[in-house]
This record gives sequence, structure tokens and C-alpha cells, in this order.
Amino acid sequence: MDKKVIKGVFADGDMLKEAVQELNEKGITIRNVYSPFPIHGIDKLLGIKPTRLSIAAFIYGATGTSMALLMMWFMMVSDWPMNIGGKPNFTLLQNLPAFIPITFEITVLFAAHGMVITFLLVSKILPGATAYVSHPRVTDDKLVIEVEMNQSDSHEQAAQIMKLHGAEEVLA
Repeated sequence: MDKKVIKGVFADGDMLKEAVQELNEKGITIRNVYSPFPIHGIDKLLGIKPTRLSIAAFIYGATGTSMALLMMWFMMVSDWPMNIGGKPNFTLLQNLPAFIPITFEITVLFAAHGMVITFLLVSKILPGATAYVSHPRVTDDKLVIEVEMNQSDSHEQAAQIMKLHGAEEVLA
């Protein structure tokens, strides 16, 4: 089936939320909502699951910590061992203050770079990609609901609901 997209342009976030709520109640599929600023509570109305980025950040940080400890062990035990006063080459508990800054910095480095790369991949804004702009003023001061309609559905109902809740314009 061929799908048609209808866009409702709003000026107020509360009116947009009311329109989303009524569209959901009528069983109309909302493709996405675009806004130049966050609208609190819209993710719950759209059924968007909570993000798992904190798990990714923890994994990147743990990888950084492991790499820092592996790097220091390699340098002090395998690559260039030194006998300093008969002490062991790599003891975390005895020389802990010396290892903390390096471990912390590499943990932060891995977590920050990993999160930037993850953000670019998830958002699909890699170099050379063209951005999708649903309406010319959505990056300035307007909010847009995109409703996906099948050919069999009456798009008049969705347009009427959006106009009822304060849509400035409805684009088919």
C-alpha cells in the first residue's frame, strides 16, 4: 500500500501534545514530531522507549579503564621494566595514587569519543549526509507532527484533529 504523509505545523507545545494525544486515541499512526526545543512528556505520548546511551557510556568507560591498566602494565612490566629499590614493577595497591590520574583520563577519553561516535551513528549525521527538514521553520520556532496515512485511511480526520488543536497549517 502507498502511504501518504500529512504534516501539521504548530506554534505551541501544549497544543501539539493535545493533538498527539487525540491522534493516538483515534488510532492514527504518528511518524515523528519535530521541534526546535524539548517538549516534556512527548516521548511518553509517542511511546518512545528510554535511551540506553548510559549503558554504552559505561561500556566505553570500562574499556578505557581496562586499556589504561593494560597500557601501564605493558610499559612497566613487559616493555621497559625497572628495578627501583627492589619493589615489584606493577602493584596497583602499593602505587595506587600514581595510577589514578592516568586511568581516569583514559577512561574519560574513551567514554567521550565513544559517545560522540555513537551519537553520530545513531543520528545518521555522518559527514556527507543530507539533513531531512520536514518544514522550513521547524529549526526556528515551529513544531511539526508527521502523520502517516494509508491510502485506505481518510486523511481528513487527521487534518481536522490537528486544526482543532491549533495547527497553523496542515500540509498534505
